Amino acid sequence: MQDSQPRFLSLAAKTAVCHTITYFVMGAIAYNLFHYAELIASPCSGMRPMSHPLVKAGVLLQPLRAVLFATVFYPLRSCLFGRKHGWLLMSWILVGVGILGTFAAPPGSLEGFIYTTTPVWMQLRSYVEVVTQAVLLSALLCYWVNPPAKKWLTWLLTIVFSLLMAFFVFILVAHLG
Repeated sequence: MQDSQPRFLSLAAKTAVCHTITYFVMGAIAYNLFHYAELIASPCSGMRPMSHPLVKAGVLLQPLRAVLFATVFYPLRSCLFGRKHGWLLMSWILVGVGILGTFAAPPGSLEGFIYTTTPVWMQLRSYVEVVTQAVLLSALLCYWVNPPAKKWLTWLLTIVFSLLMAFFVFILVAHLG
């Protein structure tokens, strides 16, 4: 094992920061681009309303999903980090297993194309959000983890992450209080 390989806690923290930021950015873009407000408001959407406390806490919960991702990335770290195209492999892992090949039948998965009644064009449209987020997460995380150390990036991403989390804590507290 090379000394340049990340330790688990460092990888989990960096994955949490990168995933939460890219999740928020791509979600905000898709929310506006695809008019999610109208889709979510539909009684048949199966989605909680945007005013629901769990929805408002969604960004705050993303670090938990990121730790799950880190548990997958960690055993594969020698294939993902310190390699020129490790980010592409990470992207494919996320897309292949997490989006296309999931065991459930959500729209956009192989099973979703078979078992759901969601039109194919709507399922493919979701790729703009989820595939782009997987690629951005992979590229940002690999760039940050790969040597040499990038203190400026650590500071920038930590500040953005902290502001984002504080903003959503404020929103949730305002809603509950």
